[in-house]
Amino acid sequence: MDSRHSKYIALAAIVIALVLGVAVGLATGIADRILGGPRPETIASASLQSMRAQNRLIAFVARYVSVTTSTTSRFGLSARRTLILPGDVRYELDLAKLEAKDVSWDDSTHTLSVRLPEVEVAGPDVDLSAAQEYGAGGVLAALTNADQSLDQANRASAVADLRKQASAPVPMRLARQAARQAVERSFAMPLVAAGFKDVKVVARFPTEGTDEASYLDLSTPYEEAIKEAERLRAAKGQR
Repeated sequence: MDSRHSKYIALAAIVIALVLGVAVGLATGIADRILGGPRPETIASASLQSMRAQNRLIAFVARYVSVTTSTTSRFGLSARRTLILPGDVRYELDLAKLEAKDVSWDDSTHTLSVRLPEVEVAGPDVDLSAAQEYGAGGVLAALTNADQSLDQANRASAVADLRKQASAPVPMRLARQAARQAVERSFAMPLVAAGFKDVKVVARFPTEGTDEASYLDLSTPYEEAIKEAERLRAAKGQR
């Protein structure tokens, strides 16, 4: 009787140890390997934490050129200044805003869906060393601070114009496309490495629909901007 009782106690201890082992394994990911490999949800969760740790993703960078002209009149005299100002704009994704509820796995289609936060426009970082200013202040510029006032007005207008260009529908669409591709790769690579060869990752923004992949060179060549400004001045001089 004591022998059988001891065997029952030993068997119960083994069962308890196995249950505890599986529980710990599920918590640490060890059970995934024992029971046939990691689950896609576990890999996606690890990828999510890794991406959140990166904080911000620069998905797209574009250069724009603003050509602005300001005029002023005083005492019957006038002055005009033109500014050509290039600037770089970054399109960033705040990865810290990604949450577990934004990532879902569909086992029937082997699809991982990711809902992204909206792209943020950072900048512009203006290139003052490449800026060009032209003006015809004449007597008014010599007698007053007209040139300084016009330069300040031009710079403020140029920065606003650069941001307006950067926020146009086409560059925003391209920035979203680049952000989607970067996030999809970041989630897909660990899944493929773990053996999920037929997995599909689909990242989308809440406010967008499906769009086709395309690429456009949005940057305005600096030389072309200068030529255009010179052409406009020449045309006005002929009037």
